[in-house]
Amino acid sequence: MNLAALKFSLRHSEGLELKPYTDTTGHLTIGIGKNLDSGITEKQAWALLDLDIETAINELDRNHPSWVAHDDTRQNVLIELMFNMGPTRLKLFQKMWAALDRADYSTAADEMMDSLWARQVGKRAERLSGIMRRGDYAQS
Repeated sequence: MNLAALKFSLRHSEGLELKPYTDTTGHLTIGIGKNLDSGITEKQAWALLDLDIETAINELDRNHPSWVAHDDTRQNVLIELMFNMGPTRLKLFQKMWAALDRADYSTAADEMMDSLWARQVGKRAERLSGIMRRGDYAQS
């Protein structure tokens, strides 16, 4: 099997759609002919997560380069915030970013909780702000 030739041929036959669409037989489809009616496999879900984490890290690098100055646990919280909100909404957390610049994690956690995001996601915000405050996952 020539995998490169196969991929080229499938791309040619199926096209490439980066947003979901309904194909000619009425099936929800995305990518290169991926029928979504039956869902995705767990392996595909993990692969998508890896790509989304990579995107979140790239957005943090581009928009908040100082994020790497923090320990791994707090970096994980920032990645999860970017993953959940995206760069436009996360940029609005100016007081949180200012607190992080001072390594004032308690204030950063308070600023996370004093937001529309916290009211929208509830327990997730409580868990992530607790991790930000403590610097560990012990009670999450």
